[in-house]
Formats: sequence, C-alpha cells, structure tokens
Amino acid sequence: QVQLVESGGGLVQAGGSLRLSCAASERTLRNYAMGWFRQGPGKEREFVAAINWSGGLTYYTESVKGRFTISRDNAKNTVSLQMNGLKPEDTAVYYCAAHRDILALKDRNVASRWGQGTQLTVSS
Repeated sequence: QVQLVESGGGLVQAGGSLRLSCAASERTLRNYAMGWFRQGPGKEREFVAAINWSGGLTYYTESVKGRFTISRDNAKNTVSLQMNGLKPEDTAVYYCAAHRDILALKDRNVASRWGQGTQLTVSS
C-alpha cells in the first residue's frame, strides 16, 4: 500500500513562513498529480494547491495565490508546499494527496491516496 507522509507542520506567527513536505513510499507516484488540501476547525476539507506529474502545471485556490508555492522532486518522491505570509485563517490540518488526474484534485476534491495530515497553527 502506497503511503503519503506529511511533515513540517507546527506553530508560526502571522506573517511567518513554513514549508510542508510529503514523502511517498513508492516511485510510481511520480506519474501522479499531487496536491495539498486543508481542513480548518469546524470546516470541510478544501483544496489548496496541486501540481501535475512533471511539475509544469500548478493550480492554487484563490486565497493562497501569491503566498503558497507547490513543488515536487520526482527523484526523491516528495512534494512540498512553501507557505509565506501566513495568516490565522490558514490554521488547519494539511493533507497531501495523489491522483492521476490533476483536475480530480482541483475540481472534485478526490484522491487515490491521502496522507494522515499535519497540523499548522498560525497565531495572530
């Protein structure tokens, strides 16, 4: 069973930066689009960002554009989310996800694989 393991969450002050990483246990995921989702307190899980298999196509939800950057390293089977200018409303559990179709991640919030999540808390 392919596993996705997130790391890098924590507590940061508003305006600060943090980098989340997701490691995949199987090389075949380099053929998948990868994405990040988040679920804030009392909220439904929402799409944050996605990147296609080659890294040449990315999507972001409007609220993080210009602040977050998704990237991937297929040689290391990892995907990262660089988060700058963090706001208290970014507080959530962040999940890594994989799907062959990037639009499934972006438009339908579905994935073939999910990580267990990592907590980000942004203090004001």
